[in-house]
Amino acid sequence: MKSLRSILALGAFFVALAVAVAGCGSSSGSSAGVPGDSVAVVAGNPITTKAFKHWMFVAAQGQAAQSPGSPVIIPDPPNYTQCIAAARKDIPSLKKTAVKTLKTDCGQLFTTLSGQVMDFLIKAYWYQADAHRMGIKITNAQVQKALNTAKKSQFSTDAQFQSFLKTSGQTLQDLLFRVRINQIFQKLSAKHPTAVTTAAIATYYNSHKSQFGTPETRDMEVVLTKTQAEANKAKSAIQGGQSWAAVAKKYSIDPSKSKGGVLTGVTAGQQDASLSKAAFAAPANKLLGPVKSQFGYYVIRVTKIKPATQRSLAQSTTLIKQTLKSQLSTQAQTAVDNHAKTDWLKKTSCRKLYAMADCNGYKAPKTSSTAGAAGAAGAAGAAGAAGAAGATAPAGAAGATAPATPTPAPAGTATAP
Repeated sequence: MKSLRSILALGAFFVALAVAVAGCGSSSGSSAGVPGDSVAVVAGNPITTKAFKHWMFVAAQGQAAQSPGSPVIIPDPPNYTQCIAAARKDIPSLKKTAVKTLKTDCGQLFTTLSGQVMDFLIKAYWYQADAHRMGIKITNAQVQKALNTAKKSQFSTDAQFQSFLKTSGQTLQDLLFRVRINQIFQKLSAKHPTAVTTAAIATYYNSHKSQFGTPETRDMEVVLTKTQAEANKAKSAIQGGQSWAAVAKKYSIDPSKSKGGVLTGVTAGQQDASLSKAAFAAPANKLLGPVKSQFGYYVIRVTKIKPATQRSLAQSTTLIKQTLKSQLSTQAQTAVDNHAKTDWLKKTSCRKLYAMADCNGYKAPKTSSTAGAAGAAGAAGAAGAAGAAGATAPAGAAGATAPATPTPAPAGTATAP
């Protein structure tokens, strides 16, 4: 399982839900089917406003944690009164900033955090609903074992673990929720091809041979002149025993004259075409020129040839296998997201203020991109997950208080904590 710390920082914490939503009623593409105390409905199962606000606190806490010492500021639409007040109080440089400007900034912050929160809350329903349909089950014992393993590998003492919970805003139950969803996603991903075959490795190698070797390089000395006559004078001076650096300084118009006319580690095609063709056809230490080019006339001498290298298929197999495995894993995760979206997007209705890419009928504003992204397997909350009652904002977070944990829904429904 992924590191608890790394999962926390990835930006997509998924909550565990009670049961699958299969068989529940569908919702329309508008907010008409969303209860008054909710921000969205997934196949008849509400995501309550209380849950949303709680997770907005968590997301804001996580964003602040990325810059130690930063205040926790929670955007509160539509007027953003608390957001503006907190910004002015806790960020000295914004103390005299116009309300209009701060309101715009708070609105942008809301769009970003709201998109993240809605994404992981909605996709949590989607993944678990698909898992239920496929008969995928994760037992409490499996979840606890995975969490214990992670704790043992990352925290040498219980005090360190408790400190992690406190600073991340999470509870033990939150971690159990997250581990469960991680395992569900892994099992959903396992339904798609992730094995790397020998044939695939060979095909990749043959198609990307240049990645597993280095091209031939040459060190050379050059003098570039405007006329053929000047090039002949330079060549004669070198043949007469003058140093290349002295001749380059006197005759060359090439930028390399400041370095004695020396070019190192040159690959074929890197320099002027005429220079490259002549230099890469020449043996070492032979004086060439004048060679006509688009810039004038070159006098050339290759001083060192470093042959090209090519790693064999056997030498490259480990790296190729890692590359292909990563590609297949990404493809599997994308397939899981696409499958869930196909099954549940039309049954996901959101209020306009909270609408984002996971909501049926959503159209992204032309001037902004959609928030999104928390759908990858095993990812965990932008900010971790203070999903239990009693979570409080860090010291100095003016106006930021953790909303109470929503009341659990009746048995038989799937709700976010």
